[in-house]
Amino acid sequence: MKKLTDILREKSTSPSVVLASVIAGLCLGNLSPGFSLSINFVSELYVNLLKMITLPFMMAAVIYSITLLLKSEDISGILGRIVSLFFFFMFACTLLGLVVGFVMGPGRGLSEHTLSMLGKLVGEDLNHTDQIEMTLFGKLPVVNSLRISDTLMGIVPNNIFVALFNGDTVKVLIFSLIIGLVVGHLPSQVSQPLIDALNGIFHACLKLTIWLNYLLPLVLIAMVAYQTATMGIEPLKMMLGFIVTLGVASLIVIFVSFIALQRASGQKWKTVWDSQRETIFFVIATRNSMAAIPLMIDGLVKHLGFNKSRIELMVPLGVSLLRVGPALFYTIATLFIAQLYGRVLLPFEWVIIVIASVIAAFASSGMTGLTTISLTGIVCSLLGLPFESLIVLFAAIDTLSNTLRVVVTALCANAFAAMACKQENENQSLKAVPEGCYV
Repeated sequence: MKKLTDILREKSTSPSVVLASVIAGLCLGNLSPGFSLSINFVSELYVNLLKMITLPFMMAAVIYSITLLLKSEDISGILGRIVSLFFFFMFACTLLGLVVGFVMGPGRGLSEHTLSMLGKLVGEDLNHTDQIEMTLFGKLPVVNSLRISDTLMGIVPNNIFVALFNGDTVKVLIFSLIIGLVVGHLPSQVSQPLIDALNGIFHACLKLTIWLNYLLPLVLIAMVAYQTATMGIEPLKMMLGFIVTLGVASLIVIFVSFIALQRASGQKWKTVWDSQRETIFFVIATRNSMAAIPLMIDGLVKHLGFNKSRIELMVPLGVSLLRVGPALFYTIATLFIAQLYGRVLLPFEWVIIVIASVIAAFASSGMTGLTTISLTGIVCSLLGLPFESLIVLFAAIDTLSNTLRVVVTALCANAFAAMACKQENENQSLKAVPEGCYV
């Protein structure tokens, strides 16, 4: 049975199966629109199940990760450098996403026909909530200007149970960040039971997410078929600009990561490439940066000569917390949606995109598939932009966007670990270690 589940897990998220599901959904929507409309409840049920997992998953991941970070004794000597590097990587990459998204403008210049069809989808209440009808063709309804005081009052929860009941992701996330900081400073005998409980919740939600991923091909067929039956395939074409924009930003981040690795290690470019080659090919094939951690550690230690004990701590920390790939995705996706609506962003709203994208990316640790994509709603909600009705478009191209996200995350985690251990590496005057040896 375990072997069967492993096969299902591998095949349900493989690029070929996802692509086949999209094609099947397109065909079904064109050939049988009536049936396609009738099976839409499958995708709605799936999205609701993902929402059910998101909040407990996010709370457990955030509190657990911050607590372990603050309690780690091995990390105390370089904690200041780690924190500064973390914020530098996250905010620099998010700002890069804003610049690339603004310059390339993937949501600008689309045909009126495409915008009007997509507006029909956004205007419908697909999730049966009190969503305000909005159209892509034309101006957005007038909203009051955002003020810093109003925003702060809106994201700080006065009752966490009300925030959980209402599904207010931002308030729950702020609560989790604060609790994580507090628990991290409690004595171990007091905090350990909570840490163990959070670890159990985290892995339970992760297991449930994996089980839900088994259904991804069927859900994707239902989602694409419904969209095709109601709108046709024209709106899918506009996602090409988004993918190209995300790809350009990702390539820039990857190139800078290689520069950071070369500078931190002092090795030749060929040696740096050899140290990362296996990691890159592995994450492209599996789209899982966590699974690549052994290869990442091996490359930094064996090829670039970094201290093994430090790297074994820094690489998992980087993969878990340094969520550069999702941050880049959330930034460009939010800007893309704003451009679709012709929304002129105020200076304060640009700052909101940067900060909210970093927070949402941090919360995405351990999440996969549509769960990761759904956190784009955190950023969009702060700007009054709709997202849930557009999730099918992002799901249809998630094979490509997820590949870019995990490659960026893996290489940035390696660059982060190398730069955090740079001074120690220089003091020891390490050279590349022969194959099969470790420092």
